[in-house]
Amino acid sequence: MNFDALNFELSRRALLGGTAALVAAQYMGSTGARAQAADRKFAASLGWTTYDSGRHLQDGFTAAVQELGGTLTTTDAGFDAKTQTDQIDSLIASKPEALFITPADAVAIAPAVQRAIAAGIPVFCADSAVPGVAVNTTSMSNNFGMGAHSCDYIAKLLKGKGRIARVLLPQNESWDQRTLGMEWTLRQYPDIEIVADWAFALAGNVTPRQAVDNILTANADIDAIWCAWDGAAVEGTLAARAADRPNLIITGIDGGSQAFSYIAGPSQLKLSMAQSFYEMAYLSVFYAHQHLEGKKTPRLVVTPTYAVDQSMLKDGLPDDFDVPGRAAQLGWVRAV
Repeated sequence: MNFDALNFELSRRALLGGTAALVAAQYMGSTGARAQAADRKFAASLGWTTYDSGRHLQDGFTAAVQELGGTLTTTDAGFDAKTQTDQIDSLIASKPEALFITPADAVAIAPAVQRAIAAGIPVFCADSAVPGVAVNTTSMSNNFGMGAHSCDYIAKLLKGKGRIARVLLPQNESWDQRTLGMEWTLRQYPDIEIVADWAFALAGNVTPRQAVDNILTANADIDAIWCAWDGAAVEGTLAARAADRPNLIITGIDGGSQAFSYIAGPSQLKLSMAQSFYEMAYLSVFYAHQHLEGKKTPRLVVTPTYAVDQSMLKDGLPDDFDVPGRAAQLGWVRAV
């Protein structure tokens, strides 16, 4: 099957299956429910809309509101916590019936999120948890599990022995759990040595590409680089090509068309832990409607992650894998 052609012919709306199709049927089934849902006023404070992750989150929010009802006002903080704080305060003043948030720096925006809750606005988070704040529902991946799984993938390819480097993402408390999962897995592989670390800072002057260039220059015998997100993994792959290191193993976390294209290449990028960003966003809108109808909502939903390697991309690069029900059509099995 040519998935690229399928994606061209069918929209995300047409591909909705499983949970999302059931949800749409529930809310579009009666005239009264449709009218009530259509009048709901929602707002979304997005920490970023760049990269495949941001695009999929934004698409999920947009599609869910179109499917389930309501209007949506969206802001984009561009990974800046101060900007997102100001945007949240502005959205609070507009008095939405529910507020959706994707935090780039969850700790920094926590006071603003608390102000939304104090104003009586139900809050639904996607991708990251906001520490110390009792939001209604958080839909996110198992970050610890993704870090552990991708590290285990490297360790098995190295047969339990080798030298590796890490590109870390400590900016967000949830994202930093990936590093803790990676470290937990390494306890099982005492003959694997970490020879270099670099922690990304949003306000820093060093790019992941520059950091990996420096790591490769300083470590001629390095075997692999574990990256906490795909942006670093892709830039690391470009650095490995420039340094003529064809046997280097690189892994990332996020999923999406850019990383998939390098994995399918093939290239040094061997694995991406592909997160269900679209589904996270869709669930946020679904549970906002549920809450506004007086129904119970879960405090935490752990969405599927797929360990995508070259074998899973032989028929194309499915950009819609995280639409509920689509992974099953592709034959993909949840890894975490």
